[in-house]
Amino acid sequence: MTAVHLGHRFGEVLVTVLDVDGQPLSDREVTVEQRAHAFSFGNIGFDLITVATEEAGVPRSAPGGASPDRAAGIADLWFDVFNTVTLPFYWGAFEPARGRPDTSRLHQAAKWFVDHGCRVKGHPLVWHTLTADWLREMSTADVEAAVRARIRREVADFADVVHAWDAINEAVIMPVFRNERQRNAITRLAWERGRIATVRLAFEEARATDPAATLLLNDFDLSTAYECLIEGVLEAGIHVDAIGLQSHMHQGYWGEEKTLAILERFSRYGLPIHMTETTLVSGALMPPEVEDLNDYQPPSWPSTPAGERRQGDEIVRHYRTLLSHPAVQAITYWGLSDDGAWLGAPSGLVRADGTPKPAYDALRTLLKQEWWLSPTKLRTDDAGRVNVRGFLGDYQLTHANRTAPFAITAPECTLTLRLAG
Repeated sequence: MTAVHLGHRFGEVLVTVLDVDGQPLSDREVTVEQRAHAFSFGNIGFDLITVATEEAGVPRSAPGGASPDRAAGIADLWFDVFNTVTLPFYWGAFEPARGRPDTSRLHQAAKWFVDHGCRVKGHPLVWHTLTADWLREMSTADVEAAVRARIRREVADFADVVHAWDAINEAVIMPVFRNERQRNAITRLAWERGRIATVRLAFEEARATDPAATLLLNDFDLSTAYECLIEGVLEAGIHVDAIGLQSHMHQGYWGEEKTLAILERFSRYGLPIHMTETTLVSGALMPPEVEDLNDYQPPSWPSTPAGERRQGDEIVRHYRTLLSHPAVQAITYWGLSDDGAWLGAPSGLVRADGTPKPAYDALRTLLKQEWWLSPTKLRTDDAGRVNVRGFLGDYQLTHANRTAPFAITAPECTLTLRLAG
């Protein structure tokens, strides 16, 4: 097993504490505790949309995620671990009839997550799969106009709650995607305009609408074809904020060496890496000869005790490895529950009955214990100073029921806090 080092994820701050009168708080006991991670530990929030909008009994609006009757029971489990949510903007489900987008409902859900202290990401703005059927009869020029208008509308309508987007998803395969059951106009657009031109329109429309948004180029194809696309996109002057890498490990955990090798290949562009779609199964592994994960459809795919133990071990190894690489800025696990999990795989961290698997407990221990500063009592020196070391993120210092927030943002820094009156 490859050794991993996480020193760059921690920081130490020398805090000078002032009392309400602005004088150093000398030789006093203070309590310091962490309030949030700077790192984005994410999961999809498809499960919880009906909870957020109080629509019990409404069917799923997107693939992936627990059924509505089970979702309410796992909401606390979700918020106890994750701080970043990915919400579904699959065009076909979001706007099944032209001119009737599901804006109000999804905006309500996004705001609900924001009110719970979460960052929100939209997925995706442009994708050939699950796109709107009503595009198919349009000319390519009209398809392009519709895509541009859709990007501007969604980014504008959600600018107050969604600050990151998968601007375009799976562009490597987009121009040559073939599926007679899922014929779509986005593939035609990408074929006629070209990959880079299609990427350009996605990024430029989104950037013009919300210059502050974080825009990702996202793909499952981690071959040299994706590297060539990234190089072409960057050479064309397209401003990409982060590179998205998918890691659905239904055929087995990659292992530390393979993971680090992939991260090294994609970090050479000098852009942050977001692991946008991560899964590990807790049952039988998909056979290695299966080329397209969508082609594996067993009649049942149960979670097993042995598989759950394996998944619990692998998720800790995977997260440690990912955070050991300084380019990695975010990880999104693709689904909390086995109920409604992608492709029916036992890839959730919670069983279909709502009980946590060992992987959930292991990940929570990692994020909220090992990588988290629980309330800790410290004593200031004669000058009112105290050293605090912790995972990069937001913190709070308390003395005599008075508090002051602060952040650890660098390996070493100093700051002065004044307690609130």
